[in-house]
Amino acid sequence: EDDVRYDGARINPEKNAYVLLNKPKGFATTTSEGKGRTVMDLVANATNAKIKPIGRLGRNSTGLLLFTNDGDLARKLSHPSYNVKKIYHVVLDKPVIKNDLQKIREGLTLEDGIAEVDGVDYVRNKGKNEVGIEIHIGKNRIVRRIFEHFGYEVVKLDRMYYGGLTKKDLPRGRYKFLSEKEIIMLKHFV
Repeated sequence: EDDVRYDGARINPEKNAYVLLNKPKGFATTTSEGKGRTVMDLVANATNAKIKPIGRLGRNSTGLLLFTNDGDLARKLSHPSYNVKKIYHVVLDKPVIKNDLQKIREGLTLEDGIAEVDGVDYVRNKGKNEVGIEIHIGKNRIVRRIFEHFGYEVVKLDRMYYGGLTKKDLPRGRYKFLSEKEIIMLKHFV
């Protein structure tokens, strides 16, 4: 409600917007590709605010992707010191050896440093080629690189959980606005 002016012109601050997308396969988390091929096209009609995705999901990955114009929250959710929890459902090209799961739990060294994993295990009632992995690090392609390190190919990668947010009641390819409760949780408890 304040009247903020710069060089005599009134500044109308943009209201913060928070949009959660259940990203489908085949869309890039970038704005540099052509129309119809980026996640920005999927949320284009959500708001007039200049929202951007927080973090990335590869073109072949699916799952939760948060968009906002709230720079403070974006920095908080992106920085590893805040330990923002992410859980992925991973389908691999072959069954995972139990010993490899243990090595992943203990942490491993990749070309860009140590990859700390908060938890990893087989998905209940699924084959041994399906695992859930919990991380808080945000290195490029980290989940895929962890499994590739042990000779597995990731067939499907789906982010199921992001900083307290889930895909419950959010179909693939759809988005929703965060509730006031979800925004407060992200800002104060993550």
